[in-house]
Amino acid sequence: MKLHEFQSKALLSARGVNVPEGQVALTPSEAREAAKALGVDRIAVKSQVLAGGRGLAGGVRLVSSTGEVETAAAAMLGRTLITEQTGPAGCRVNRVLIEAAVRPVRSLYLSLLVDAARAEIAILAGAEGSEDIEQRLQSGETRLERLSLGTGDALEKAVVTGLAQRLGLGSGLHSAFASLVDQLRLAFVELDATLIELNPLVVTEAGNFVAVDVKMIIDDNALFRHPELVALREEHDGDEIELVAQNRRLNYLRMDGNIGLAVNGAGLGLATLDMVRAANGSAANFMDIRTTATSLDVAHGFTLLLNNPAVRSILVNVHGGGMQPCDTIADGLGIAMRRTGRTCPVIVRLAGNNAEYARFRFANFGCKVIDCPDMWTAVNRAVSAAHGERS
Repeated sequence: MKLHEFQSKALLSARGVNVPEGQVALTPSEAREAAKALGVDRIAVKSQVLAGGRGLAGGVRLVSSTGEVETAAAAMLGRTLITEQTGPAGCRVNRVLIEAAVRPVRSLYLSLLVDAARAEIAILAGAEGSEDIEQRLQSGETRLERLSLGTGDALEKAVVTGLAQRLGLGSGLHSAFASLVDQLRLAFVELDATLIELNPLVVTEAGNFVAVDVKMIIDDNALFRHPELVALREEHDGDEIELVAQNRRLNYLRMDGNIGLAVNGAGLGLATLDMVRAANGSAANFMDIRTTATSLDVAHGFTLLLNNPAVRSILVNVHGGGMQPCDTIADGLGIAMRRTGRTCPVIVRLAGNNAEYARFRFANFGCKVIDCPDMWTAVNRAVSAAHGERS
């Protein structure tokens, strides 16, 4: 779950990290009032969208009066901001963050992330922070230092001091830098984050570290431990269909193909996607049905597939386990077909718990499915059906 900049800063500020003073505004007049409350002569007006590259796309402006704040906010709010990370569709700007601009002596890069390849938390730090950090890394203009946090244990003082020295920080900043790293470590573990990125992290004339821009991603699978973060998800402007699917115990992602997929298990789902591609097919979605999903949850997922006009066939590849028998999937499909009234070729490959009973349930619902003995046969039948070929 991606968080907006203002949400990320609020979470870190509550844990001791210095962030600029600021306030969110939904209208130009609110932006003007927020600027007046700050009482500073240099103000940042920042579009709040879930994508980077805002400054390069005109989504961040530095101004020096409340009137300019109102004008800048009016130019951003309600508009579509297109950056390298949003794609051509862009993101609608529904709110702006009005902040006191910070005058940096130095700008750094600092992030904590989950390194899946090494199964550990890692710290990445750079002596220069910038909005085009990815391009500069690729070109070799800058480099990042790396430290391992393992599962989130505190680092020894000497290790953090060594990192500070490699970043070119003077000895007078080492203690503050060590405190910041530990604050971020604790926040990362406590919030079940997968990424906390400070870019730029600036050093002020007073020798303070201030997180001028923050990006944070929370592990969706850990939200049951964080009801306060679920409320933030309701405010964030992601894909509404995917958010509703998450609440239905479905891991769902829309794609641009014509074969609707339903699987139970992320690994099985990824293998199915690969097989569809190998058979010259194109998936319309990724849908992993969690073990806790009910038949009504599954019906919601199949309804998404059936309501998608691009879907020309549906491939059901499930292996019933102890917590998710095959008949739950069959009932979900039957309910969805009755709700939508739409039919299209449905190819199924069933194995495991209650596979035979699932076939009986398909018949009871009147679902005319094409039952296949193995995955490769099912995939090829689904691709043929999507291409309009007779099975």
